[in-house]
Amino acid sequence: MNYASLENWKVMENNCLKSVFGFSIVNFRLSILLFLFGAPLIANSQVQILSLDSVLHVIEKQNPMLNTYRNRAQAMNAYVAGSKSLMAPEVGGGLWMFPYQKQNYEHLADTRQIMVSVSQTFTNPAKLKANQQYLSSRAGIEQANERVFYNGLKAQAKLAYYKWYLVEQKQKQLLESEEILNLMIRVGRVRYPYNQEKLSNIYKAEGRLHEVKNMQLMNENEIQKQQIILKQLMNASQSINFVIDTTAIEREFELVTIDTILLTQNRSDLYQLERTIKSMRLNQQVEKAQSRPDFNLNFSHMISMGQGMPNQFMLLGMVTIPIAPWSSKMYKANAKAMDYEIESMKAERLAIMNEVQGMTASMIAEIKTLQQQLVNYELRIIPVLKKSYENLMLAYEENKEELPMVIDGWETLNMIRLQYLDTKLKYYEMIVSYEREIEK
Repeated sequence: MNYASLENWKVMENNCLKSVFGFSIVNFRLSILLFLFGAPLIANSQVQILSLDSVLHVIEKQNPMLNTYRNRAQAMNAYVAGSKSLMAPEVGGGLWMFPYQKQNYEHLADTRQIMVSVSQTFTNPAKLKANQQYLSSRAGIEQANERVFYNGLKAQAKLAYYKWYLVEQKQKQLLESEEILNLMIRVGRVRYPYNQEKLSNIYKAEGRLHEVKNMQLMNENEIQKQQIILKQLMNASQSINFVIDTTAIEREFELVTIDTILLTQNRSDLYQLERTIKSMRLNQQVEKAQSRPDFNLNFSHMISMGQGMPNQFMLLGMVTIPIAPWSSKMYKANAKAMDYEIESMKAERLAIMNEVQGMTASMIAEIKTLQQQLVNYELRIIPVLKKSYENLMLAYEENKEELPMVIDGWETLNMIRLQYLDTKLKYYEMIVSYEREIEK
């Protein structure tokens, strides 16, 4: 805030009022300000201040979509518990060797029997092991998907947080503009009866004041919008009130040249592809394990219905022959198709790495350009315009310049300061995009 010019306007107003009314109103204004601003400070003393790290921590713990991925991962782990289960046994019973027509058994053997049968299929252990490993790998994919989604949420939260901060800076600048314009109007009204100011100039200052108030309304709406975004990401109630911690935002950001090793370590989407490829290979092993035979054991007990006929039993062992040409085509075709899918994911991984390397290099160049622009604003542009405005104000005090020129000088300085904050917003947006790419 430009305290020097603001104090100068207050001194000028005080001098004008003393010359007209014979007393100073500084103490009166001070008491009014303490009353107006002290009460809101006391009322808002319970408002929670959240740092960016705290916001990100709450999002990681409470965001519903992240919990969705965690539950899916737990579901995949639950599937693993039953992956080595065998088929259910089969139990049956019925009539065995009963004739269609009633027979005279005086000269024939009575072959009628009742049979009870139990059968169990034993899946090949290699199939069970391959299926268990495949199901275990699917949990890792869901965990990787959670990291990918959280990286996007983190970028949204950072951007909303930085926007909130910079809009607050704009709001402070506009509040200063409002106060200075009010002082200009009051000074002009004191001077007007003595033909030291024109009424049209006072109206011009009033028009600029209403423009500033409109911009303040827009900024208040933007702050509410960013607060709603953060509450939504944190899964917090919209009735909760909090403010951001502005003391830890201004910092130096580290720009690192990206290589393939860093990308592989940091990028969650590359990690997700690695886990998917690993899972696909394990699924391929499941298909190849289909060439292993399964076994079946059947025991049947026959109870004779006739005289002199002994009870009998039957014990059968059976094995499948999956290598038969008419049955092996399916799992061979599936395994071959998975080879192509794996190669496709490898190519996708390479494409992502190439794209990210080029994108981050471009981002670093743009971030450095924005940094230099901010330095130019701070060290060259704003100080020069500030001196120009102060000279106009000094000339106005000496009745060598008119109020519209002072207003134009102040608006030019104010506009450049707002442009400076817009440039800083672009800088933070690029930082957020850069950190999203490297997942920092």
